[in-house]
Amino acid sequence: MTHINCFIPYQNPKVWKNLIHELSVNPQVSKIFLLSDTQREDLPEKAEFLNVTDALTHTRTIKSIGEKSSGDYAFIFTKTADIKPGQFAIERFIDIAENTGADLVYADYYDQVEEKLIPHPVIDYQPGSLRDDFDFGPLLFIRTSALKTAVAGMEETFSHAGLYQLRLKLSTSGKFVHVPEFLYTASEADLRASGKKIFDYVDPKNREVQIEMEQAVTAHLKETGAYLPPQNRAVDFEEDFPVEATVIIPVRNREKTIKDAIESVMKQKASFPFNLIIVDNHSTDGTTEIIKTFTAKHPDILHVIPARKDLGIGGCWNLAAHHAACGRFSVQLDSDDLYSNEDTLQNIVDAFHKEKCAMVIGSYKMTNFNLEEIPPGIIDHKEWTPENGPNNALRINGLGAPRAFYTPVLRKIRIPNVSYGEDYGLGLAISRNYNIGRIYTPVYLCRRWEDNSDASLPIEVMNKHNFYKDRLRTFELEARIKQNRK
Repeated sequence: MTHINCFIPYQNPKVWKNLIHELSVNPQVSKIFLLSDTQREDLPEKAEFLNVTDALTHTRTIKSIGEKSSGDYAFIFTKTADIKPGQFAIERFIDIAENTGADLVYADYYDQVEEKLIPHPVIDYQPGSLRDDFDFGPLLFIRTSALKTAVAGMEETFSHAGLYQLRLKLSTSGKFVHVPEFLYTASEADLRASGKKIFDYVDPKNREVQIEMEQAVTAHLKETGAYLPPQNRAVDFEEDFPVEATVIIPVRNREKTIKDAIESVMKQKASFPFNLIIVDNHSTDGTTEIIKTFTAKHPDILHVIPARKDLGIGGCWNLAAHHAACGRFSVQLDSDDLYSNEDTLQNIVDAFHKEKCAMVIGSYKMTNFNLEEIPPGIIDHKEWTPENGPNNALRINGLGAPRAFYTPVLRKIRIPNVSYGEDYGLGLAISRNYNIGRIYTPVYLCRRWEDNSDASLPIEVMNKHNFYKDRLRTFELEARIKQNRK
């Protein structure tokens, strides 16, 4: 018979009462370890305390779990949630692990919100699934031999990144299997919209956590051969261009916001000539007519309607970047956002020349439709450092805005023809071989309203987006390993 050890963070005993009973009567569960620094009585059969003074995220706690694991597999419960295994769920985890040789198995589950069961599908793990917030669900089923090997290789001690460190160690040689079946139910405490959760990693109060996560992923990249050492990758701006800078706005059906976006460009005061290319991707509302009112008065505004009908945002960017009128630097402006002041363009171009970089990323302020500041306020991505930014970029889920590019590099690399994640993939590719400059004061206003692409998304769409970004990271990871080998 297969033997399982279970490890439960036991700070709130009431949450775990029913689960512990269910586990204790399962013949394949040999021991239940309750992680706590306080001993309690009246424990069911098979349950015992594992005295830990640190949280589950601490390396010391993970090592204690590895040392105590004596069965064939370990169930690690990663969140304090009322978890209810489904019909023969434990047996299903065992069968999948045994039949596939997996070192880690995780599954879809249900969120219980009040009396409702809401499906919570998760996604397949890839080599590029390096973000520390990858959603495995609150239940990890790990082969004990792999767990012990991973723990033995954990040299650094972290307070917050221990569990992340374990996952990275397991992934270096282990096999992860996602079971696309709803094998259990877990109570859900975080009911925020997806558009709010995505900014948790840039919250200043999480800075200490993020530093540890960066250290863990950097060690992993060194171990796997994908690490990029600090180096001078300056760019010489020698080519001739019709103008110094071109603002690019891809747009489709944004009659409510396109006027504000265009006006924020035309208000720019700069010491150099610039123009604006608007790629109108076959709008069907009043967007096209609004753009025409500006082009009739401003010869520096080019209104481009693609001949193709298969372009996403990335494809529209490619069209503008390869246009004969495009300037030395291509500067982003989304059709529902605007520049925060009249010297944004000047600041961006100055940053290019000062830092000799192929890409400049600014900072932005979150606002509502009326341009009033909303939480989390200013997003500056200070987790980027010149020394390690290209490596840490593989862990985080975005690089910031507005983004601007040295046009010859943009034309060389090209942008994926999609409408989500295209800028992130481009930033990863540029950071492999070129410097990226940063502006840490807000130069951009990012509007949040009901038509934003990521304001509040169902989990299926979030999964699709995350899977694609993980794929981009996988592509980049493999490119860096190949480049390092050369």
